[in-house]
Amino acid sequence: MIGDADPCDQQVAQILDVNAEFYAAFERADFDAMAAIWADDDAVVCVHPGASPIRGQRDVMRSWLALMAHAQYIQFFLTDIEAAVVDDIATVTCTENVLSAGADMPKDSFAGGSAAATNVFRRTADGWRLWVHHASPVLSVPPRDDEGGEV
Repeated sequence: MIGDADPCDQQVAQILDVNAEFYAAFERADFDAMAAIWADDDAVVCVHPGASPIRGQRDVMRSWLALMAHAQYIQFFLTDIEAAVVDDIATVTCTENVLSAGADMPKDSFAGGSAAATNVFRRTADGWRLWVHHASPVLSVPPRDDEGGEV
């Protein structure tokens, strides 16, 4: 029947919205919005690409503040997005295709790269909150022929 959406589909849509808000807050360097997305407890964990895990809400938020302060420009193009909800936990996996510019880069130049990301959300009294963010760099390796040379 029309209007009888599957509750699971509605929850996945909610999670995808919160996930999109997370990346939008980073792109806008909106620290308040970023802080509102994260769970407010010491169990949160964040692993930035190539870095060690950061634990606890205060230290995780400090890491985002530092990243926002040093990124003059950052934009995410998310691909391979998949989401699942089980009870009060939800996961989103995606590929973060990143375009960025920093203060130490020449004017009008950008850097790009990709990271495989897993975002884990927990349902709280205030709604879905980010609990774990883990992003790992995706290294591009040129294809090789049978003799080990680049194709």
